[in-house]
Amino acid sequence: MSAVVSAAGCLAANDWICGEYVRSRAQELTDATVQHVWITVVSVLIGLAVAFPLALLVRARPRLAGPVLGLTTVLYAIPSLAMFSLLLPLFGLSAALVVTGLVLYSLTILVRNILAGLAAVPQEAREAARGMGYGPGRLLWEVELPLALPAVMAGVRMATVSTVALTTVGALVDYGGLGTLITTGLKSFFKAQVLTASVLCVLLAVAADLLLLALQRLLTPWTRPARTPGARIRGAG
Repeated sequence: MSAVVSAAGCLAANDWICGEYVRSRAQELTDATVQHVWITVVSVLIGLAVAFPLALLVRARPRLAGPVLGLTTVLYAIPSLAMFSLLLPLFGLSAALVVTGLVLYSLTILVRNILAGLAAVPQEAREAARGMGYGPGRLLWEVELPLALPAVMAGVRMATVSTVALTTVGALVDYGGLGTLITTGLKSFFKAQVLTASVLCVLLAVAADLLLLALQRLLTPWTRPARTPGARIRGAG
């Protein structure tokens, strides 16, 4: 009985760590986490869909590199409050407002990493593919992109972790996932809510990075360090 009273007492005492808060607000925490994940995933996928043709355009027309990279850098430098305010007349107070802002922020990372990955493809690989009759499209999809994948995936990982953090700013328009809980908790100084939502946000970023790292290793097995026969023998011993 005393344990139950103590658990409930952490809410009354407004403790930072409170198991009763997690238990009683489990659905609220779940809904906020699902919204956070949904906004992050949609924003990164749309960012990739926009960044990829932009990177190909820059590679095909190098004179556009300065304007495109400069524009994406300027967009990333705009404070989130100003960004959302500029987009507000177009999207109103909606999830589309948050997603659009996050997509624009992701472009500077994604475009640069896609370009870096394509630039790192050995010229010998391109020449060998052309010698085998590969056209531009087949060369891109079957040779260049697979070899550029490590750099591209590194960019996706950075963009995803950045988007997880920036999604919290969506609380300004009530579409911030866990950020909404953090903001409302700060306004009422609800310690358990602030700490729990913040910890979940950090865990989301770490989990996303680890999942994407595992996917990167799965898609690029040639980048894994090869184990020598000697190492296998020592491991068996």
